[in-house]
Amino acid sequence: MRRWIFCSTCAYASLALLVLSPSALAATDVQGVIDNLKVWLMGFLASLATVFLIVGGARYVMAGGDPVRIEKAKGAIASAGLGFAFALFAPAAITIIQKIVGG
Repeated sequence: MRRWIFCSTCAYASLALLVLSPSALAATDVQGVIDNLKVWLMGFLASLATVFLIVGGARYVMAGGDPVRIEKAKGAIASAGLGFAFALFAPAAITIIQKIVGG
């Protein structure tokens, strides 16, 4: 439970920094802000996925043949793959939402 609270707090703090970042606010128009947020979102998701990949790899190496620990490691690596997929498709999702909203 404590780990989940820590992870969610880190995610919310990172998202707040992303939204309040000076480069996103330095744009002169709404399209510039959206473009800057796309870049920040991709970077955030890719870095988070990289952390999951490193943690999963470390868990796998230190599993010592224990099937439960190996499955946890594989789950972290699968989460990293999902995170990289989200980072890859984040600009497309933002563009779709922008088209739906009418921007």
